[in-house]
Amino acid sequence: MTVVGDGDFRYELDETWPNIPEGWTLELCSDVAIDSRDRVFVFNRGIHTIAVFDADTGNFLTSWGEGKFKEPHGIYIGPDDSVYLTDRQAHVVTKHSPNGENLIEMGRRDYAQVTVDNHGNFGEPFCQPSGIALNDEGKMFVSDGYGNFRIHRFSASGELEHSWGTPGMGPGQFSLPHNIALDARGRVFVADRQNQRVQIFDQEGGFIEEWADDVRSPGDFFMQDEVVFLVEQGRPTGITIYDLDGKIVTRWRGAENGTEAPHGIWLDSKGNIFVAEIGQPGHGQRMRKYVKV
Repeated sequence: MTVVGDGDFRYELDETWPNIPEGWTLELCSDVAIDSRDRVFVFNRGIHTIAVFDADTGNFLTSWGEGKFKEPHGIYIGPDDSVYLTDRQAHVVTKHSPNGENLIEMGRRDYAQVTVDNHGNFGEPFCQPSGIALNDEGKMFVSDGYGNFRIHRFSASGELEHSWGTPGMGPGQFSLPHNIALDARGRVFVADRQNQRVQIFDQEGGFIEEWADDVRSPGDFFMQDEVVFLVEQGRPTGITIYDLDGKIVTRWRGAENGTEAPHGIWLDSKGNIFVAEIGQPGHGQRMRKYVKV
């Protein structure tokens, strides 16, 4: 039995979750999100791109997206259970109904757009987008990502409103903005992975602060009230839980604590933690469930 965390944030690893259908595999689990019915959507690079499981039992419920995505990366589920996805190699961000109907597509499919060139000229998104999150008005914030060094804000209907960011190590500069989230104060958190830090902005891109003390390749966030759950992809990999002022609440790292290749994170309504891992077969290519105790 593996138990991690401290105080009110203690969790037991459930190694039996989920119940994958016979003959299936979950390959390169890139990200995870959970809807209002506690259905767990696993965005993975296997045949069954979106695989949906019951959070409690782990039972398989449905799947969709087969053959529709080139390289799954980020997933976000909105308050109305709409599903937002970033396809890194197709260079698009899409919005779907819970059953997979395509509602919005942003970006030029299969064409890499350079948003910042060598002369400082700014272009249109995307080039290998990585993550997406919504504010209270339904505006979409996208980290763009592997090929660019930008954050974009879109209206709820998909019109580009504002962008910020350039390559580098200074405030408002990025080296692989890997994912994005908004906290209870409306601040925009960016996992600036290669710069080994979290940068925090207002919604116009104004720099507020950074968290860089012993942050190891931040990869993804989940926000719950006044708490920040952060995936770290550096060595050793792990999960760090912060309050909104950047104070560490608890942390666990290393394969002995169940994290080998964490890439995405979400919580269900009971406070259980679900982590998507993107490693190798038998070594972190799987889903992890940490049950709150």
